[in-house]
Amino acid sequence: MRFSCVFVLVISCLMVAVGSSAASNNFYSDFDLTWGDHRAKIFNGGQLLSLSLDKISGSGFQSKKEYLFGRIDMQLKLVAGNSAGTVTAYYLSSQGAIHDEIDFEFLGNLSGDPYILHTNVFTQGKGNREQQFYLWFDPTKNFHTYSIIWKPQHIIFLVDNIPIRVFKNAESIGVPFPKKQPMRIYSSLWNADDWATRGGLVKTDWTKAPFTAYYRNFNAVPCTSCWPKYKSPLSLQTNNNDELDANSRRRLRWVQKYFMIYNYCTDLKRFPQGIPSECRQRSRF
Repeated sequence: MRFSCVFVLVISCLMVAVGSSAASNNFYSDFDLTWGDHRAKIFNGGQLLSLSLDKISGSGFQSKKEYLFGRIDMQLKLVAGNSAGTVTAYYLSSQGAIHDEIDFEFLGNLSGDPYILHTNVFTQGKGNREQQFYLWFDPTKNFHTYSIIWKPQHIIFLVDNIPIRVFKNAESIGVPFPKKQPMRIYSSLWNADDWATRGGLVKTDWTKAPFTAYYRNFNAVPCTSCWPKYKSPLSLQTNNNDELDANSRRRLRWVQKYFMIYNYCTDLKRFPQGIPSECRQRSRF
């Protein structure tokens, strides 16, 4: 009975997502402004959305629909100028204590210093899988595309269609993987000056408020082939590299070599008893 319920849930999610992808994406129809009152705004006929932060409150939104496997794209233009202490979060998440979550978080900085892109993956309520990057461009000058490809085999994080991180399904060695809980898309802009910039040493300069981030060109494409693959244990053991051709793998290595500034898989001080199991897998990327 439980299998049947999950099957119906997945099929219904895919049908909803397919229906939405056929229409023109619009923030009015695709998202709810969930907190922050007037600080969250949809304008330009539903084609643009902004979140703002002031000393009283931040703001946020969430998708009306849930998704289980697929590709999510969103273009963001981040808070310009002195954004120290602020965090712009854009992520997928389910609900509950054992929730799954796939995170992009943009950690603000002093004017002239680069943003830090913080990524994380939560499975069954457990995270601690952080990788951090500098970006190779100024994310406040123009819109850039931040994408998540979520399949039963892996999760791929992309920036302007350049892969920056791959989190593979390692259930074969006992590592949980998000595959059963549908997730909504969330975003928020909030104050985190107790940790966000230089470990909390640099505080938010409220004389620069309001801080504003902009969103456009949301797109969600369901993985209509994922459910049959998900049903097959054999197919889950097959490393599906179809998103990453040779050029994409070269770009992934380039980003990780020159722009990665933190990787939990190499933090021996944090894991003195040994790095997490998934970090010991040999990567084909």
